[in-house]
Amino acid sequence: MLSTSGYACCIAWTKHLEENGYTAEVEHLPIADLMQEKIKAGLKPDLTACHTARIEGYVIEGHVPAREINPLLAERPNAIGQAVPGMPYGSPGMGEPGPDAEPYDVLLVHRDGSTEVFANYPDWRN
Repeated sequence: MLSTSGYACCIAWTKHLEENGYTAEVEHLPIADLMQEKIKAGLKPDLTACHTARIEGYVIEGHVPAREINPLLAERPNAIGQAVPGMPYGSPGMGEPGPDAEPYDVLLVHRDGSTEVFANYPDWRN
């Protein structure tokens, strides 16, 4: 289930997931309801982005690349899930990767709210 406020980037991220073998059921929510879903999932405000997905018991927040979701599901860590806070340009659904891509981290969000870097993207081509 993907909860979104309906931004074009959310639709593009959904397409990215589908192109990588996932299926998506999308629910468009008013922003206040979406924020409540994020809080209920255990996400702190500084970890949020424009959409929240739930997959096999994990929360996937923001523009997480599908190739990072795969090891999460295989390794099954005791965590809430993964997050890419904000909307970094060049991440899946956020424009074309290339020389203007912003660096970003995919964070593993632990149940106590702490995080650690799961993957680092200096730019999309790496």
